[in-house]
Amino acid sequence: MASVELKGLSKHYGNAVAVDDVSLRVEHGQLVCLLGPSGCGKTTTLRLIAGFVEPSAGEIEIGGRVLSSPSRTVPPEGRKMSMIFQSYALWPHMTVAENVAYGLKIRKVDRATLDAKVKAILTTARLDALADRYPGELSGGQQQRVSLARALVVEPETLLLDEPLSNLDANLREEMRFEIRRLHDQYRYTTVYVTHDQAEAMTTADLIAVMNKGKVEQLGSPEEIYARPRSEFVARFIGGSNILRGSILDASRVSVAGAALQTNGRKLQPGRAIAISIRQHEIDISSGDSHLDEDNNLRGVVMRQVFLGSTRDYTVALDDRTELRVTAPPDRNIPPGTPVRLHLPADRCRVLAEEGA
Repeated sequence: MASVELKGLSKHYGNAVAVDDVSLRVEHGQLVCLLGPSGCGKTTTLRLIAGFVEPSAGEIEIGGRVLSSPSRTVPPEGRKMSMIFQSYALWPHMTVAENVAYGLKIRKVDRATLDAKVKAILTTARLDALADRYPGELSGGQQQRVSLARALVVEPETLLLDEPLSNLDANLREEMRFEIRRLHDQYRYTTVYVTHDQAEAMTTADLIAVMNKGKVEQLGSPEEIYARPRSEFVARFIGGSNILRGSILDASRVSVAGAALQTNGRKLQPGRAIAISIRQHEIDISSGDSHLDEDNNLRGVVMRQVFLGSTRDYTVALDDRTELRVTAPPDRNIPPGTPVRLHLPADRCRVLAEEGA
């Protein structure tokens, strides 16, 4: 296995910047997800790592060896990497076992070693009972497991995955997230995984790099990214947050819609504008106007509510016409038009960036 390090990596297409000065280190055996919306640069970054694209600036080191720079790029076949694409790219005329063995055959591995490696990986990927079937006889999840087995059997130094579950239905995607993590825990290859799906990243990754406009907006563990977003983009993209804007009252309080909110985060500078985030399920909603004179309570009116089975989803308009999304238990049935109190716990009001800071 080998570490992957990106140093000031950039890729320009004319005046368009696809990847903008990205620096990132993936340690031996880590699984790092590049997470972000379409067009954020995550797939271009993966293709740069694979050697399919040459960088405009910066370097890529694998195990301490420079494999990509503006002056020299080692071709994909010289990088000891395996890549799994959105399409499974299986040979339709080959059986499962033959597809898995293909990479070993072109490497001219002797027959005994080949048979032993294929048998072992088919067992690990729970495909041994399907060894003699053809891809057209398999479900989408089974085909994806074949693709994974084929990539792993050649023992790459680095494993690259580009939206590998995007063609599966919701139930299969959930199953395969855990399957990818299980196989990673067993083999511990250094892995870079591209996805736009937050649940995939949270389930599979040791570290998540949230990308936006060609840059890494925030890097951290799934827990850190979720609990402590540093920017409005990360707060909105991970977990669905409300963003509230107000003015700073003192070192820990912000004025929002005529009320004072105690916040969680850095010490504040009075008089400046600020943005804070809070997730939908962290807000407590109740009818009536009790405790509105206390910090962290906002006055609002229910504009809409939808019953979703396990929860109710509310849209609430504050006095300043800001609208908040609130998730509540299903038995809390408050009709549209009802005045409500929203309690925003201080430890859930996360300070984001000050304007002009």
